[in-house]
Amino acid sequence: MSERTERSDEGDLAARVVELVRRAAGPAAEVEVLVTRSELALTRFANSFIHQNVAESGTAVHLRLHVDGRTATGGGSRFDPDGLAALVEQTRAAARLAPLDPAWPGLTAPTPTPSGPAVDQATAFASPDDRATRVRAFVDAVEGLEAAGYCRTAYRSGAFANSAGHSAVGQAAEAAMDGIARTGGADGVARHCADRLADLDGAALGARAAAKARAASDPVELPAGRYEVVLEPAAVADLLQNLAWYGFNGKRHTEGQSFAELGTAQFDPAVTLVDDPLHASTLPFDLEGTPRRALPLVEAGTTRAVAHDRRSGAEAGAGSTGHGMPGGSTFGPIAGNVRLLPAGNPAGGVAAGPVSAGVTGAVGDPDTAALVAGVRRGLLVSDFWYTRVLDPKRLVITGLTRNGVWLVEDGVPTRAVRDFRFTESYPRALGPGRVLGLGRRAVRQPDRVDGSWSEAPALRLASWNFTGGASG
Repeated sequence: MSERTERSDEGDLAARVVELVRRAAGPAAEVEVLVTRSELALTRFANSFIHQNVAESGTAVHLRLHVDGRTATGGGSRFDPDGLAALVEQTRAAARLAPLDPAWPGLTAPTPTPSGPAVDQATAFASPDDRATRVRAFVDAVEGLEAAGYCRTAYRSGAFANSAGHSAVGQAAEAAMDGIARTGGADGVARHCADRLADLDGAALGARAAAKARAASDPVELPAGRYEVVLEPAAVADLLQNLAWYGFNGKRHTEGQSFAELGTAQFDPAVTLVDDPLHASTLPFDLEGTPRRALPLVEAGTTRAVAHDRRSGAEAGAGSTGHGMPGGSTFGPIAGNVRLLPAGNPAGGVAAGPVSAGVTGAVGDPDTAALVAGVRRGLLVSDFWYTRVLDPKRLVITGLTRNGVWLVEDGVPTRAVRDFRFTESYPRALGPGRVLGLGRRAVRQPDRVDGSWSEAPALRLASWNFTGGASG
């Protein structure tokens, strides 16, 4: 089926559901409909063999109805007349039972929608053999170590329509690879997310993971305390995701639960954060049909904006920033495509990707090596995981390191170190005077398969609070 026909079918379906609701609920009803089609394929490997190849394809309708001062949502995956009639009636019934909604922000007015990045068809509809080729290259590159991970491809297309006359269509595709190499009790990791499957270099990722695994063997235990750190992009991604969920969340900000203070220099001047959904792999409009655009969250250390959907934007008097999402009325809108712009690149034009040159073990690429070279005594950290919020207002996080930590002395990683537990305020760690260096090359990290991702270079920080061993 052609791209043009697919997009037309989804748009026709969205418009048809709007008309069905208005016939049933009356012309005063306010209606919005999002139809999405998704194609997800995943090739998993463990013990250096592919053990699972799965693919799923589905189309879903999300309906929101505001009638008689009450709001309800519904969803379904049946598109025959009976299925659509049932969806409409169930949503009307839910609206009748819902409480009054005096904060209803209304519908998105007819607005031009950007086209978004071009979609690579070879990625959108990649074959199992296409993914297996990358897995084979990864496994060959680890040279006898145990390898595990996945290679995935994803495609989404969508169409939006509402009873105010607004409509929008779009599509997006992505490819991602996440793998570890293991030797004894030590793991090394390499990850990359890209618009095109052809840009995933399984051999480079495998070589990096294996080099780090070998360098992580026989770790020593260090005492808890504050250490200068160099965080690799995988670890930086956790910072960006938690900042987005709990800090740059418009609902939480309006409710006084966020650290964000607009117009205040809360971060080091080296920090510029942009939520940039049209940079890659995302539909060009949100759940409410609002066109997406780049949103500067932090400019040279000063907090400039938080993410809003229509409801939180109306409450704050700021308008929507294109961040309507399922569950947003409860948790709040989330910036799902945050970029930490690299050093020397305020416009953010550096190509994202793994660096194969300079793989020497603990330091996996020249970009990280340049940051490590300036550390007199500190730690090189590959990855964070199992991070949980202790204090939402100050965004104090506790979590664990994983996949390799090294003691750095006089610019050289000298020993592998056992994993730590840490407790740290992410905004404090990135505060004025605390960022000692940024890499010059950003790497996009895979996140959920709905178009969310983070992109960042390696990062050198003056201090990170390690509170004990990983088992503590």
